[in-house]
Amino acid sequence: MASKASSPTLFSLLLIVFYFGFLEMTMAGDPDILTDFVLPINASQGVDGSFFTFTGLESLMGADPPATFKGTKVSMAEFPALNGQSVGCAVLQFPPMTANPPHTHPRSAELLLLTDGSLEVGFVDTANKLYTQSLQVGDIFVFPKGLVHFQYNSDPQNSAVAVSAFGSANAGTVSLPNTLFASGLDDNVLAISFKTDVDTIQKLKAGLAPAPKH
Repeated sequence: MASKASSPTLFSLLLIVFYFGFLEMTMAGDPDILTDFVLPINASQGVDGSFFTFTGLESLMGADPPATFKGTKVSMAEFPALNGQSVGCAVLQFPPMTANPPHTHPRSAELLLLTDGSLEVGFVDTANKLYTQSLQVGDIFVFPKGLVHFQYNSDPQNSAVAVSAFGSANAGTVSLPNTLFASGLDDNVLAISFKTDVDTIQKLKAGLAPAPKH
């Protein structure tokens, strides 16, 4: 049976400790602002404490694991109060035998804390060297800024949950499969680059095409 996510109390404590642990990382984040915080344009009457509160993760607490990999981002797009604060986070949920495909974050390093289950993680540096590690609950792993990396739950029985912190309110995500095969790049360019044929490239693209809506 798939394991449940950590309890809300433990989850919250881990997240608090985690943020204290990565405060130094935020020093190299987004540009400084000249005010305490950035208000939305339509906030002419000011804001109250609710503006600085994000409730979008409440639905994850105690819920059953999703059927497929799910990443729930908390960036300035989802939480406008993060604008100018150089912080962001994400909750990553991995059912058994699922992966967060190779991707990069162009504007921030990523600090990942495993809160449930186990994960295989890794990144590739600019010398094309692969660094991998098997993580257990409580382990923290850093993915350097801009480098290609992945996470994989190889456990066939149990789910895994991780919390990622970013030194940017808008770290950005560039998914390699989607960028290469679902963005409209020319088939011939891809075939030459991967030393294969156009038919193979088209099969890869078909596999990444969005499912038809009914």
